[in-house]
Amino acid sequence: MNRKECLYDAVECTKVRENSYGTPKENFDRCAALWSAYRNEAYTAKDVGIMMMLLKIARLVASDHEDSYVDIAGYAAITAEAVYDTQDSLLPLEGQQSTEPMTQG
Repeated sequence: MNRKECLYDAVECTKVRENSYGTPKENFDRCAALWSAYRNEAYTAKDVGIMMMLLKIARLVASDHEDSYVDIAGYAAITAEAVYDTQDSLLPLEGQQSTEPMTQG
């Protein structure tokens, strides 16, 4: 698996999950509230995303599965989305779509 395949698979996986679980912000806030109630300690959406990535890393230590790399990439992307409370339009950001060569000056 190369980086393009990994990132493509992560994007596809996050699309499917969002249809099932809601936006990353909604899902991670829900998890944070439940974890906070369970541990009587405050958790945030950022904490949820980081801990989910750590779970995948722990699994990689035990057994090297390609899908764990895809999951980590997906969790990194949706954690950023949840933390910054943005939603993915799957469109390039302004100025990122240009195919014109870059010039200096």
